Amino acid sequence: MHTTLNILKKGEKAIIKDFDVDAVPLKLLEMGCLPGNVVELLQIAPFGDPLYLNINGSHVAIRIETAKEIEVDLIENN
Repeated sequence: MHTTLNILKKGEKAIIKDFDVDAVPLKLLEMGCLPGNVVELLQIAPFGDPLYLNINGSHVAIRIETAKEIEVDLIENN
């Protein structure tokens, strides 16, 4: 089973592993949504969509449907 961006909880961090290039908007790629970059979930909108993220220093909001297409590896909190 793959872990995707949409399952992060507020404050959790992960490393982007892989995604379908056709499912992710070009603007996200330009803002650093690339494999190997760290992503942190900052906030979830009141009805659960969109997600507000910090991706490699850029703050972005993305839809749940897009987040489901981005595979990540969770970073353990110590």
